[in-house]
Amino acid sequence: MKRKLVIGQELSEELYREVADLLPDEWEIFSGKDSDNWKDQLQEAEIIAGWNKNMEPFCLTGESKLKWIQSWSAGVDNFPLERLAEKDILLTSANGVHAYPISETIFGLMLALTRKIHSYVRNQIDKKWHHAHMNLELHEKTVGILGMGAIGKETAKISKAFGMKVIGVRNSDKPDEYADEIVKIEKLADILPECDYIVVTLPLTKDTKALFGREQFQAMKDTSFFINIGRGEIVDEQAMIKALQENQIAGAGLDVFEQEPLPESSPLWEMENVIITPHTAGSNQFYDQRLIEDIFVPNLKKYLEQSNPDINLVDYKKGY
Repeated sequence: MKRKLVIGQELSEELYREVADLLPDEWEIFSGKDSDNWKDQLQEAEIIAGWNKNMEPFCLTGESKLKWIQSWSAGVDNFPLERLAEKDILLTSANGVHAYPISETIFGLMLALTRKIHSYVRNQIDKKWHHAHMNLELHEKTVGILGMGAIGKETAKISKAFGMKVIGVRNSDKPDEYADEIVKIEKLADILPECDYIVVTLPLTKDTKALFGREQFQAMKDTSFFINIGRGEIVDEQAMIKALQENQIAGAGLDVFEQEPLPESSPLWEMENVIITPHTAGSNQFYDQRLIEDIFVPNLKKYLEQSNPDINLVDYKKGY
């Protein structure tokens, strides 16, 4: 019986061929977003690229031959990590695919909030000529970036072009070429009063869930802006809403929320100092190409050589 690779995504013919041409004759591929293309192959699949939760009942049974999953997303908090670890199934993420588009969104939000672009768009709809009390600039300010992975690093790099001071926050205090200072996450409270912008790029893990709450917002400047493109559950949303309502912070740019889609009843929709994007910060025209060519194909070559794929290999103990 042939070894099987399932790709639960609709690839272009060019990208499909890049994968297919690597595989020896003993392999066969089943691909496409339509589950009819591969649902009968799941228990026999050795590799799955593009996992979804509906695959779980077929792939985590005693009869499953699954050895490796390639996630189509950077975040893996929606995966059954404990069960995958128990079964020694490797998981690699899409980290790095989003660095350009998400860092562009981060700066789009920072610039829009600083230069009141969101206010002027509202005014334009109403044909209203008004200054909107705009008096801020971004150059030479201080940004705290929570999470110095690919997205955080690219954001730090852009920040330096604006002459900003960059404080990176992560689990280790290892220096970074684009950061003026790196502090461990345990020292978050120490840097909040210094920052004009706080940017959350962290993954959701048991350690980051509800990391940012009332105490953290109270420590921020009342002139500072909060940007979250990580995961909604990292932030206590009610504490953030209160901080915005009581002017503890100047505004927020939000791509992720505790509940998605964001309910129509949320007061965030009506706030003039908030910009909302619908979890689209990572969307870009090169997504599949980068994932296949930069991550999956190099990892697949190693797998076929009987080595473990090591690009973005998830550490189940850390949760990312």
